[in-house]
Amino acid sequence: MKYRKNLSILGYGCMRFTRNGTSIDLPKAEKELMYAIEHGVNYLDTAYVYPGNEAAVGEILWRNHCREKIFLATKLPHYLIKSRSGIERKFQEQLSRLRTDYIDYYLMHMLNDVNTWERLKKLGILEWIQEKKENGQIRQIGFSFHGNTEHFLELLDAYDWDFCQIQYNYLDETSQAGRKGLEYAGKKGVPVIIMEPLRGGRLAGGLPKKKKKAIADSGRFDSPASLALKWLWNQPQVTCVLSGMNSLDMIKENLRTAEESKEGCFTREDVLLTEKVKTILRSRMKVGCTGCGYCMPCPKGVDIPTAFHCYNMLYAETKSSGKKEYLRATAMRRNPTSASQCIQCGRCERYCPQSLPIRRMLAEASRELEPASYRLIRWAVHAFHIY
Repeated sequence: MKYRKNLSILGYGCMRFTRNGTSIDLPKAEKELMYAIEHGVNYLDTAYVYPGNEAAVGEILWRNHCREKIFLATKLPHYLIKSRSGIERKFQEQLSRLRTDYIDYYLMHMLNDVNTWERLKKLGILEWIQEKKENGQIRQIGFSFHGNTEHFLELLDAYDWDFCQIQYNYLDETSQAGRKGLEYAGKKGVPVIIMEPLRGGRLAGGLPKKKKKAIADSGRFDSPASLALKWLWNQPQVTCVLSGMNSLDMIKENLRTAEESKEGCFTREDVLLTEKVKTILRSRMKVGCTGCGYCMPCPKGVDIPTAFHCYNMLYAETKSSGKKEYLRATAMRRNPTSASQCIQCGRCERYCPQSLPIRRMLAEASRELEPASYRLIRWAVHAFHIY
């Protein structure tokens, strides 16, 4: 494993642990996480609002007596906070869940503009941070970001941050914080943690078959994921790249890619290949959803990320593949999760990091993914308990 600023260049994004229904498959998650740690991954990322996630991470680290081997990152859900005492309650709950008495890297979760930071300052966040740093309960303070470039630059200058976390990949090079934000953080000496390096898997398994073949034929990359990760590690300002790994094969491939990567590893041909892939993807995508799940749960049971994934499949792959996947994922179950169940309440849009017009897009997806044949099958599945 290679390291930048003492962090493994490959970090473990724990949000995507495999689930059995609503519960995390703890034995599987433990096997995978421990394999990554044993092979040099030392940065683990979780958050208060990831259901069951902090408790699972804490249990795994406690069982394996390896807390001191890793840097643990989690996030304050400031949008749920109304007082300084509320900050402390949430933090103490996190320590309990994680079975630890300190957090190495603590983030303001989805801190997207200076106005929100000013609100937190009025609640006493600065004094609280100072207290936690002095008593050793927090080692590094930062923020995760999903806003625009201008707001990111303002936030970087609003406080003496120890690190930050941004969504960044070759498809998002000029959106959100973007390359401009990454390079500005680099100039300020602020370590940058990367989330969504594969755009929720779209830059891995979600590529058109011809582009997957082009990447393979180049002889330079093991897979589309390898291309996306090396594109990031080619840039010196990137400190650590989080991957939501949930299989040993994925972990092994990413470890191999990390070992092969370094600053300046991209050739001119690699850049051109990436641009070609990017052009095709942008022309075919209908929804810029990363599958992060912040919009969930839907009060009416709509599986929003899955609906958008299948909607994009209609255009990025084939009509039949998108419709089949949608049928399997939303109708073939005890409680259907169809896009047509949306009642336009707008709750999802308040939490979407991409600021997507989710209600409108769900209506569009429903029109294309739910023809009469889909509705008939959904009815039959429910009527005859075919699940």
